[in-house]
This record gives sequence, C-alpha cells and structure tokens, in this order.
Amino acid sequence: MAANFNSDSLRELRYRLEDAAIKCSERCLYQSAKWAAEMLDSLIPFEDIDDGADTDPDSPMEITPPAPPNPFLQTQDLEEAALEARETHKYILAKSYFDTREYDRCSAVFLPPSTSAIPLGPLSANKTCKAPVTPQKSKGKSASFGGSTSNAASRNPFPRLSQKSLFLALYAKYLAGEKRKDEETEMVLGPADGGMTVNRELSGLAQGLEAWFSDRKAKGLEGQGQGWLEYLYGVILLKGKNEEEAKKWLIRSVHLYPFHWGAWQELNDLLANTEDLKRIADQLPQNIMTLIFHLYCSQELYQATEDTHHMLTELENIFPSSAFLKTQRALLFYHSKDFEEASHLFSELLITNPHRLDSLDHYSNILYVMGARPQLAFVAQIATATDKFRPETCCVVGNYYSLKSEHEKAVMYFRRALTLDRNFLSAWTLMGHEYIEMKNTHAAIESYRRAVDVNRKDYRAWYGLGQAYEVLDMAFYALFYYHRAAALRPYDPKMWQAVGSCYAKMGRPEQSIRALKRALVAGSYYETGGAGGVGSFNSAGSASLRHPPHGTNASTAKRILDPDTLHQIATLYERLGDVEEAAAYMELTLQQETGQTDLDDEAADEDNEDGDGKVDGNGNPARRISSFTQRSADDADDEPTGTGVTATTSKARLWLARWALKHGELDRADLLAGELCQDGIEIEEAKALMRDVRARREGGGI
Repeated sequence: MAANFNSDSLRELRYRLEDAAIKCSERCLYQSAKWAAEMLDSLIPFEDIDDGADTDPDSPMEITPPAPPNPFLQTQDLEEAALEARETHKYILAKSYFDTREYDRCSAVFLPPSTSAIPLGPLSANKTCKAPVTPQKSKGKSASFGGSTSNAASRNPFPRLSQKSLFLALYAKYLAGEKRKDEETEMVLGPADGGMTVNRELSGLAQGLEAWFSDRKAKGLEGQGQGWLEYLYGVILLKGKNEEEAKKWLIRSVHLYPFHWGAWQELNDLLANTEDLKRIADQLPQNIMTLIFHLYCSQELYQATEDTHHMLTELENIFPSSAFLKTQRALLFYHSKDFEEASHLFSELLITNPHRLDSLDHYSNILYVMGARPQLAFVAQIATATDKFRPETCCVVGNYYSLKSEHEKAVMYFRRALTLDRNFLSAWTLMGHEYIEMKNTHAAIESYRRAVDVNRKDYRAWYGLGQAYEVLDMAFYALFYYHRAAALRPYDPKMWQAVGSCYAKMGRPEQSIRALKRALVAGSYYETGGAGGVGSFNSAGSASLRHPPHGTNASTAKRILDPDTLHQIATLYERLGDVEEAAAYMELTLQQETGQTDLDDEAADEDNEDGDGKVDGNGNPARRISSFTQRSADDADDEPTGTGVTATTSKARLWLARWALKHGELDRADLLAGELCQDGIEIEEAKALMRDVRARREGGGI
C-alpha cells in the first residue's frame, strides 16, 4: 500500500489526521484526539516518498517554502461558519467549564436550563429505589430511543446553534448524567451497583436529537451533517440498547467524518463476531480508516491470521513508528498464544514509550501467564511511577499480587481500577478470576457478567462463567457459557475440552467424545503445565482460569496431542462399552510420551464421527488407529519430542497392561507392568500385575 502513496496522498493524509486531532480536541473528545495525533506523529516522513525530486532536503542551501494551510480546517458550510464565528467567545467559556469537569455549567452556556435531575430538597435515603426516568435493560422500552415520536415531541427543542456548539453542550449533558450515575452506584459490586441506576439524561437527549434530525430532514439539510452529532446519537442509542439504530447512525457518522477514531471504536463494540463485520463491510467508506478499522476488529475478534498480519504490515509501511499498530501486532501474537513474541513487542514499546500506559494491562497478563514475576514487578513499578490512578496501572499491580497468591490485595486493586473506570473490561474479568481463587463463586459470577455486559466478545468472561457454574454443579448453565466461549474461540482446544468435560458430567458421553475430538483438532499440541485439563480443578477446589505457564515452543510441540484429552476419550468409550476403541485411544495416549507425527489428518477424520461413536467410513476404527500409532512410532526417531512420562500416560499404561492380561497377551502385560515400575507411578498395581502374569505362566506350564 505504501508503494501507492506519493507525496500528494501523503500530504492529504497528514492534513486529515491534523484536522482530526484539532477538531476532536475542540470537541473535548480527548482520546480520539490523542489517537489521531499519535498516528500523525508516526506517519512516514515526506522525504521517504520518492516523488522524483533530485534536491537534498537536508541541504543548508535548500530553502523550504512554508507549508500551505490545511484546507480541511476551514468549515465548508458558510452558514455553519458564520454561526461558529458568532459563538466563539461562548464556546471558549463552555470549553473551559468542560475542561474543569463542570459539565452542567458547560451545557447551560448554550442550552436553556431544564429541570434538575437531582432533587433540590434533602436527599432521600432510598433515592436509588425510585423508578428511573430512562428505560432499564428491557429491549421494549429501549426501543423508544430512536422510535417515532409524537407531533408535540417532534419539534426541535434546541435553539439555533452551530453543530459544533450543540455537540459540546449535549456531550457535556451526557457526561453529567454519567457522572451522577457513577455517584449513585457508589462502591463496586455494592448494593446499588446492580444495574438499577441509569443515566437519567439519556431519554431527553435521545428525544431531542431525534427531533433535531427530523427538523433538519424536513428542511432538506440532512446531507449537511458533520458527523459529530450523528456519533453522539449513536452512542446514546447504544446506551439505550437500541443497537440496530445505533449501528446505522455510527455508520453515517464515519461516512461524514471518517477520521474520528471514537466512532469506529463504538461501531466495533456492536460487532459480536466476524459475520457481523462482513455484513457491514459494504456499508463502510473506502479509505485508510476502514482498513485500520478492519485490523482493529480482527484483533478484537481474535483473528490472528496471515491476512491480518499482512494488513498490519501494509499499515506499518505508512505508519512505521506507530505504537498503536505495534500494540495490535503484540495482541495478535498474544491471541495466538505466542507469548514470547508478544512479550518482546511489548517490552520494545515500553523502551521506546516508557510513560505510555495504554494496553499495559495486556502486557501484565502475558507476564503473568509466563510466570515472569521479576519483569511483572518492574512493569508495575514503571506504571505506578507514571500514574498510579490509571486503570491500567491498577490491573498491572493487581496481576502482580495475584502472581504472589495475595488474592485479597489483587481484588483491592482491581476494584480500584473499576472505581476509576466502570467499563474497564480487564478489571472485571481479572477480578472474577481472583474471586474464583478465593472461592467466592457468586461474586465471581457477578464480575464475569459485568465483563460480558462491557464486551460480549470477551471469551475469557464467558469461559469464567462456565467454570463458576461448574463449581456450583450447575452443568446446564456451565454448558451454555462454554458454548458461547467456544463460538468466540473455535480453534482454542481449552474451550472444547471444557464443553466435553461438561457433557461428560451430564451423562452424555457421545456428545462429550465429539467435543473432545474437536479439541484435538483445534489444538494438536500439548501445553506443558496444563496436565490438569480444562475441566479439572486444582487441589484447592478452584478452576485454573488463566492460561497455563508458558513452557512449550509451539513449533516443536505442534505434533503432540494432549494426553489428558485422549485419556478422557478412552474412558468415555469404555463407559459406552466400546472397549476396542477405548484401547486404541489408550495406545494413542501412551504414544504421546515420545511424540507423534501427522496427527492433524487423523484427528480430523475422527472429528467426522457420528454422535454414537461409529466412524462414517469403512473398516474397524480401533484397527485403523492402532496401525496409525504403529506408523507414528516408527517415525518417533525423526521427531523425538513428547510429553515424557506423566500421571495420565501412566494411567493409560496401567489400563493397557490390564487389558493385555485380560486378553492373554502376557508378554505385553509384563512389559507394560515393568515400565510402570520404572515410571515410579502405580508401583503396587504394577507389582500385582507382574505377579498375576507370573502365576498365569506357571499355571499354564509356560
């Protein structure tokens, strides 16, 4: 893509980003302004674009003419420009109020004062129990946000203002309502923090903006919007749970002003899966912002594919020093469980931007998974020294205390992060993990539910809900949440292992076998330290909700299947009475000690079985698998990687020894029993088997 960029297109992109940074800052959209300014600063320099000039830009004799003014900074609509000029002094006053967080005063500069949302008399002790002005989570009531209004309510309630001033006034009113809502909810997970308190300004703002847009449409001014009020209306509709209408207005906003990053982020929050992204792809504008949006959505949807990395490489050719794009690449590696590479990229970002706290919570998650306690302590010190009252800093410190098994302190810091930002997803999910470790299952469930409310694409929260309900022996609920997690991460073996384990507990072995075989297809490699399996629990009785410690190189372990999953499949076949198939999978479990080759195709064949465990093709399944394992054993010298002796493989060896003894294969049984003695596991059982073998030989005259 960079090859198609010349000096003119690069200059236009620079003007666009400069315009976005200035206009977002003027409208107090500071996060979007920061993003645009950072992308502007990381843009490839002009001298790196070969446009045929043969002069040296660094030459002292070269006099660079002054850059032409940015043509996008001027308001194109003459009427809007005249209104903005007339309101300049008031706008400066309103913005000063906004910057000092006096949102009601800011709004009152342009809009007539309305009835106060707060009672002027003495505060009632049970004020939060009153019926809210705005609808609750009921979709029926929320649909009134953006629905048709009566003739009396359809009149434009706002005075004649420029779109710039009207946006600032309405945005300030919206934030004032959010501030009051946070004050009413008080402490995190407290008695008033159950979703009953709402932003009481939403209903009035939605009706007012709907009437304003209707009035503009009636006057034939529908196509002269600037994109800012459309964005605000979309956000208000999204808060009111009217997602379809919110999506339409956000798409309209990015068409009118594509370089407002906040609108793209809100649009991303409305996409639940890749199918949603494909559905709106044709409705989006065709420019570089759409490409960045596709990259961002792919990362948020865990699509760490070659196409995503290629798209990211093209963008890095245009923005070579962009911290945002480097963070996206690090998160892609994190989603694909390449923790070493993700950690390396985050450490480079920390070196080049030591005071940048954005996405530092993800870096702390990676260090937690890797068990890198010294590095995590160092990152926590840097973050605390930069700003101890940022949600990212609190999550980093909370992860550090969690790694030290000081779960109470970890919860305290995650609560602090949520006090600073109730919509900070990582804190809700991580706090749920800590409550599971503390055996406070109900608090964990509530934390995970709040995480899902913030972001439905967070598979960790869905997976955590499944584990929490599994602890409570509520298998049907757990299965539902496991399926939601598996739908978001279909190629993550942990998700299907959890589904299979849940089916097994529900007494549905056929479905359990199918889910576990899908886990083999999805994984096809074994992670050291994860021998407990997803469906199992540690000695404390709590589930391991984080990834197992990173100790396996994916490139060398990719040909190894998880022996725990294979053993579970074997025991399930035994429960179904299919002993031949159980023996075949026990053999396959045992073979993982030395490693296997070409397992993906075999596992894929197994995934095509029916629910009753029978293979759709021809031939005996046990004989086919046994011949496959024999072939793989012949290739073991070429791939000498494996799990080594584990408790699971020893159980499989003991089962096979008993099976061989039962079928009269005394030499095989004696060999396996001898290996069990060498393993140091199940020694007494192994000695008993050897005595049985000796007795049968003596009794048979052998």
